[in-house]
Amino acid sequence: MATDRSIFAGRPTWANALLVLAAFMTFVYTPWVIFVKPVAEDQEVWLGLLLTGWPAKATAPLHWALWAAFTWGLWRMRPWMRLWGTVWIVQIAIGMLVWNLTDARGSLPVGVASALVFAWLARVYWRAWQAIGR
Repeated sequence: MATDRSIFAGRPTWANALLVLAAFMTFVYTPWVIFVKPVAEDQEVWLGLLLTGWPAKATAPLHWALWAAFTWGLWRMRPWMRLWGTVWIVQIAIGMLVWNLTDARGSLPVGVASALVFAWLARVYWRAWQAIGR
C-alpha cells in the first residue's frame, strides 16, 4: 500500500504542488460542478470567454478530462507534460487578457499584468522540466 511519502517521492516540490491542485480539481471540484452545482449558477471560462448556464454545464466535462489528464501526467511525470502543461499555462495568460478586455468587471492594466504573470509562469514551468532532464 502506498504511503503519502511514496506518492510524492521522486517529483520536484513544484510538481507535487501542481499535482495536489490537479487532483483536487479532478476528484473534488469539477465533479461537484458537474453533478451538484445548479445550472443557473454554473460558469466555465474558455480562453477568457465566460460561459454560463447550460453552455457552461455542457463544457464542464471537457474541463474534467483536461484536469484528469493533467493529474495523470504529473503523477507519472510524463514527458508530454512539459509541452502540454506549458500550453495550458499560456492559454491561462491569454484567457486573463481576453477576460479583462471582454468582461465589464475587467480592466486593461489588470489584464496585461495578469497575462504577464502567467506568461512568466509558463516560462518557469518549461524551464523546470528542462532542469529535471525531461
